[in-house]
Amino acid sequence: MRAVQFDRFGPPEVLRVHDIPTPRPGPGEVLVEVHAASVGAGETAFRAGKLRRVTRTRFPRGLGNDFAGRVAAVGTGVGAWTVGDAVWGLMPHLTFGSLADYIAVPARQLARAPKNLSLLEAAALPVSGTTALTALTDKARLEPGERLLVRGATGGVGSATVQLGKAFGAHVTALASARNLDWITQLGADKAVDYRTNRPEDLGQYDVIVDVVGTDVGAYQAQLTRRGRLVALSFDSDRVISSLLGTALRAAAAPGRVKMFSNNPSAGRIAELTQAAEAGTIRPVIDSVFPLHDIAAVHSRLEAGGVRGKYIVDMQLSQ
Repeated sequence: MRAVQFDRFGPPEVLRVHDIPTPRPGPGEVLVEVHAASVGAGETAFRAGKLRRVTRTRFPRGLGNDFAGRVAAVGTGVGAWTVGDAVWGLMPHLTFGSLADYIAVPARQLARAPKNLSLLEAAALPVSGTTALTALTDKARLEPGERLLVRGATGGVGSATVQLGKAFGAHVTALASARNLDWITQLGADKAVDYRTNRPEDLGQYDVIVDVVGTDVGAYQAQLTRRGRLVALSFDSDRVISSLLGTALRAAAAPGRVKMFSNNPSAGRIAELTQAAEAGTIRPVIDSVFPLHDIAAVHSRLEAGGVRGKYIVDMQLSQ
């Protein structure tokens, strides 16, 4: 089967499509034929080696964290799935590899794919949707009527957070570039602000801030109301370790006000996302669709910025 791999850290050009053996599902695992997978912005830092102190995976390394497809085989002890079932899900925590024709994953990493979405559309949501759900419900405990600021609102997680925040009854302000202000408003934001021409202190105060950028965290923390909560979901890619440590120290010093987490959703959380998608509470936002062999170009475009929602790799286009 085909799989995206790289055998050294470096620019997008290190990415290759290799022919490797098709995995077999072990006990408790499901073999999924991947129809489509999303490409996350955080994977560019992983590929470049900026997370080498955090992840210890050996070379060659794969890429891709979420996926949508159909069950191709099941291992012993798996009773919830049968061959042909449409599923979506995530790779195990802190691992990659969904940019492949087939993946073997624990059954707990899967949920039924939404019936109202194609598998291509569904691939845009598992990581972004579960991250946004956990940020707004478990971490921020967002309440109806609260003022929510979404920083980095036009990317995958940001666009999901805008939609869910609006559905949960918050007044949503989205920070975006000038060209995206109308677009993010149409997606559900009550107010859209150009981050290039507005300083944090110009924005007013918010009950909840969801930060998907990772820089100047302290300046945004200062814009919280007395009971406000900031959920930090990203890091400064130019200084990864110091950025992560700085936010961790803020969270330790003010655990009620600054939250951070590494997304590792349960099967129940993924199933909750299925329900939200089928109810229309959240919908996939797809910028562009690519074949597998264009993966280096996808990473180059991610690094250039400006993505609206997610880039998707359609495995069917690649055949």
